[in-house]
Amino acid sequence: MSNASPPDPVSTGEPGPQPSRPARRAPAAAVRTPQPGVRPDLLAAAGERLSKVERWQIDFIRRSFDPGRLDTALRWCQRHIGSSWIHHCTKNVRHVYGLERIPALASNESILCVCNHRSFFDLYVVTAELVRRGLSQRIVFPVRSQFFYDNPLGLIVNGVMSFFAMYPPIFRERKRLALNVTSLEELVWLLRRGGAFAGLHPEGARKKDGDPYTFLPAQTGVGRVIYDARVPVLPVFINGLINDLPRQVLGNFDGSGKPVIVVFGKPVELGDLLDQRPSPRVYRAIAERALSAIGELGAEEKRLRATFEHDAR
Repeated sequence: MSNASPPDPVSTGEPGPQPSRPARRAPAAAVRTPQPGVRPDLLAAAGERLSKVERWQIDFIRRSFDPGRLDTALRWCQRHIGSSWIHHCTKNVRHVYGLERIPALASNESILCVCNHRSFFDLYVVTAELVRRGLSQRIVFPVRSQFFYDNPLGLIVNGVMSFFAMYPPIFRERKRLALNVTSLEELVWLLRRGGAFAGLHPEGARKKDGDPYTFLPAQTGVGRVIYDARVPVLPVFINGLINDLPRQVLGNFDGSGKPVIVVFGKPVELGDLLDQRPSPRVYRAIAERALSAIGELGAEEKRLRATFEHDAR
């Protein structure tokens, strides 16, 4: 994220508490990022376990992260096209708080955003907001391999929806679960290299019940990425999005959409855990702390939403 002060947040939608106005930003969290080392190679690790379609798509998107014209073009598209359509399709229902808590980062630094998971579009809206306010890093979100990598249409959707941010693939089939280690190692490599923004859900899957303020168990794999990457971890809570994209967009324009509230927090303090030897116990503790930080922001969002509902009566 650039060091320049971002523009004032737009107060959108119905009356309610005023969204936070970014004052002087907090200094970046004191996290020391190790050198990236050799880039993990999912294609080599997978061998014959990938189809030709999967191999081609992984190879293409993997190469897009190499410095050059394609990487530069995709960064531009993510900043100027991707964030723009998301902004315009949510601007009348979106309310953002906590922007002043976000640390200033140079464009060659990386950051890892952890977010609750209620809809398919949580990280799209969160990231679009950050991009509008100066985020210049290349955006990357791990995504399930099914459809996005084993179907040619997945490449089109990935390109149109996110300009190939949906990477690396995460495998669900039992015989290919071991490949996820290499996928997450490559994500760590991208973060260590610098200039990357990665979005992760500590829960690992969408929570589909009616309570947005409780979460699924924190996943050890997320804790391992955080431990190995050693970059600032930014928590955020979002609530109000639905999984029906046409209806979500229509609700933004016809007044039927409910408020979408986004609350950013300060970077999660993890120094004591990062100083410990790596182990599944430490990884889980890291993921749980990240999820706890999201939960605190959820409590803040709940109070804000109650005020909105009170004022709407």
